[in-house]
Amino acid sequence: MSDFSRDIHAHIIAVANQKGGVGKTTTAINLAAGLVELGATVLLIDLDPQGNASTGLGIAADARRATTYDILIEDRPLTEVIQRTAIDNLWICPANSDLASADIDLVANEKRIFLLHDALRETALEALGFDFVLIDCPPSLSLLTVNAFVSAHAVLVPLQAEFYALEGLSQLMLTVRKIRTTANPGLRIEGVVMTMVDQRNRLSQQVESDARATLGDLVFKTVIPRNVRLSEAPSFALPVMQYDPNSKGTEAYRALSAEILARHPRQRR
Repeated sequence: MSDFSRDIHAHIIAVANQKGGVGKTTTAINLAAGLVELGATVLLIDLDPQGNASTGLGIAADARRATTYDILIEDRPLTEVIQRTAIDNLWICPANSDLASADIDLVANEKRIFLLHDALRETALEALGFDFVLIDCPPSLSLLTVNAFVSAHAVLVPLQAEFYALEGLSQLMLTVRKIRTTANPGLRIEGVVMTMVDQRNRLSQQVESDARATLGDLVFKTVIPRNVRLSEAPSFALPVMQYDPNSKGTEAYRALSAEILARHPRQRR
C-alpha cells in the first residue's frame, strides 16, 4: 500500500490542461526558472510523452538514458533518473516517447495511480532539498495525469484566452474533484493562469473577464501575454529569463513566480 502518512518538504504542483497548445509546458519551464531565480530549488518532472520540457531545458535525446518511464514502469528510484540542468538549482526528470505506451503498460498494475506519489516520497529525495516539484502533465486526462494529481498538493491550470477555454476547464475540475474524493483528499487548485493574452484583442479581454467573474480569486493576478520571445526561447533550449531577461514574457513569469512564492513563503530553505 502507498504510505499517505509520509509527505515531503517540497510543494508539488501539477501543471495541467487536457487541451494542447495552451502554454502548459511553457508555463512549467518558465515558472520553474522563475522560482529558482527567487531562491528556490526546483525539480521539474516531464510527464509528457512529447518530452518538450526536457528539450526546452537543454536535455538532448541521447542524454535521456533514464526517464520518467523507468520510474513508473521499471520501478527505478527517482534519484537515479533526475539530472541537473544548465541552470543552478533547477533539476529535471526527463521524458521521451516511451511514455506514450504507459497507459497500456500500467493497466495491470494494482498501484498504477500511486506510482509517482510513492516515487516522490522516497527518503533519499529529501536530501536533495527541493522546495518545489513541478509536474508537466500530458495534454490529456490520462493515467499519467491521474498519477500527477494523486502525487501533487495542487494543480496549476494554464488557461488560454480564447473561445471555449472555460468549457474545457470544467472537465479538468471534475477530474480534480474525483481524485480528491477517491485518492488524494488534500489536492486543491493552486490557481488558473491566463496565457497567450493579447490585451489589444477584445476576445482576450472578454475571456479573461469571464474567467475572473466565474473563478474569482482562483485566477492569478498575473497574465501571460502573447510574446515572440516566449515562442523563440525553446528553440535555444532556454527558459525565457535566460534567453531575454528583459522581455514581457520574462516579466510575466517573474511576476507569476512571485505570486506563487508569496503563497508558500516557507518553501525557500
